[in-house]
Amino acid sequence: MHHISQLEAPHTDRNDLQNIKTLLPLLWEYRGRVLLALSCLIVAKLANVGIPLVLKDIIDHLDHQTEQLILPITLLLAYGLLKLSSSLFNELRDAIFARIRYRAMRRLSVKVIKHLFSLSLNFHLERQTGAITRDLERGTSSLSSIMNYMIFSILPTLAEFLLVATILLLQYDIWFAVVTFATVTIYTVFTLMVTEWRMHFRLEMNEKDSKANSQAVDGLINYETVKYFNNDDFEISRYDKTLASWEKSAVNSQVSMSALNFGQGAIIAVGITIIMMMATQGVVNGNMSIGDLVLVNAFLLQLFIPLNFLGIVYRQMKYSFADMDLMIKLLKQKQDITDIPNAKDLNVSHGEITFNQVNFSYQTERSILNDVSFTVKAGQKIAIVGSSGAGKSTIVRLLYRFYDLNQGSIQIDQQDISQITQDSLRQSIGVVPQDTVLFNNSIYYNLLYAKTDATEQDIKNAAKMAHIHQFILSLPKGYDTIVGERGLKLSGGEKQRMAIARAILKKPKILLFDEATSSLDSKTEQAIQQTLKEVAVNHTTIVVAHRLSTITDADQILVMSQGSIVEQGTHHELLSLNGSYANLWQIQQES
Repeated sequence: MHHISQLEAPHTDRNDLQNIKTLLPLLWEYRGRVLLALSCLIVAKLANVGIPLVLKDIIDHLDHQTEQLILPITLLLAYGLLKLSSSLFNELRDAIFARIRYRAMRRLSVKVIKHLFSLSLNFHLERQTGAITRDLERGTSSLSSIMNYMIFSILPTLAEFLLVATILLLQYDIWFAVVTFATVTIYTVFTLMVTEWRMHFRLEMNEKDSKANSQAVDGLINYETVKYFNNDDFEISRYDKTLASWEKSAVNSQVSMSALNFGQGAIIAVGITIIMMMATQGVVNGNMSIGDLVLVNAFLLQLFIPLNFLGIVYRQMKYSFADMDLMIKLLKQKQDITDIPNAKDLNVSHGEITFNQVNFSYQTERSILNDVSFTVKAGQKIAIVGSSGAGKSTIVRLLYRFYDLNQGSIQIDQQDISQITQDSLRQSIGVVPQDTVLFNNSIYYNLLYAKTDATEQDIKNAAKMAHIHQFILSLPKGYDTIVGERGLKLSGGEKQRMAIARAILKKPKILLFDEATSSLDSKTEQAIQQTLKEVAVNHTTIVVAHRLSTITDADQILVMSQGSIVEQGTHHELLSLNGSYANLWQIQQES
């Protein structure tokens, strides 16, 4: 399936000037280089404009020396030198500007990624990662494209036009400058209008191309289903119908391109013809030389060579501005979870956790937690159980401050977590999730991720405590073994031990186990459970549990239903109540 980049319809609700202002500070760092690059551009254009002037002198010398064709060597050297200078300073401009362009792209990429990491979990759950990375990639490329077109197309053409217009005004009849200016203006307006008009043909063409490819791939992937219903002809007909629309748009695109090219050619032809007629008349009248005639003709041709690409530049600039707008919108995305001004770091002396009348909802119409209050004493192990959707995992997310509360407060050692820095809060909490996600890198890298400044010995000690050290040594490459994408080369139990080793290496005061063994078989679960018990000693621990057999030793068990705590006590106390917990226990024991 084709992915045609930069061919979505440009946005209409954007402010291109404001977007450029937003990104200007990225260029300010290299303002010296920018000035140097622009100086090279001006010198290159001066040399370029100087070439026809020297050519005029050469022709005039040839015209006057009828008996002996001798040219001053300085004119020939000047011609060659100007040609060389034009090329040299153009290349110098490119080389100097390369640092500016790529540094700006680098700075912008880092700025966007940093901002994305600062946004809430909610934003990342609602957005497609692929769409975000595409916006980022296109956005940074758009900055490069806009800078390229400005420095390599628009500014050089403008500089050359001003130089040519100045020479024509100073040296010749004013009508030469008027005709040149009028021709360039008509050419530019015609090109922009036709390009704008024909743009939708190109958009339609690419849209239909993508749709046709999508249909073909969809049909082939679902080959068996197509065959089950004898729908070969239906699929082919659908594909051909889309291609017929593509063909129509493609033909319109090509015909309109031909019309554009012919129109541009006609405008140039008319402009040059008028200039040549005026110049010829000037020669006949004795006001101008043959060299002057060649000069004005060369100037006009020299101006129209870069203008040939005006349509392409205009179209690409429009798409670049649209892509840049998408990225600027990412940068303007507000942070849901922010530190208060002058927030202090969390100081965990004991590790006591208090939920005080906590109310929370992801959407206003559906409440998730209702008036939840409980306290976990320092060093205690508390378990949270209940049916799916009761709000168990939400408690873990709120304690980690992935979301802010609607009402109530969460405190750690009498410090409200909304008043302290997010970094210090998360540094104090270790999480062993239900599904451990590992990077497609070595085991050593994945363990080191918990504490990037840890020593090799620290990592091995953590692995030993998590009872995974011997397993790692048994692998052919040991700690250098690559775990595969999302850790696919490791079993569920091995991944969970990796997560436990990470939690140990982080050395937090508080541990959260979010259904950490629910996806494992019974034998593996028992082994992991024993490890979790060893790790939890002297830590304040919250365990979100699915299997009740894993939390019978908890100091306190909270039973949740529809966002509220309906029962609370030890395993034996809750069984004696003969309520929700006893019912869940009975069901799980029978199964």
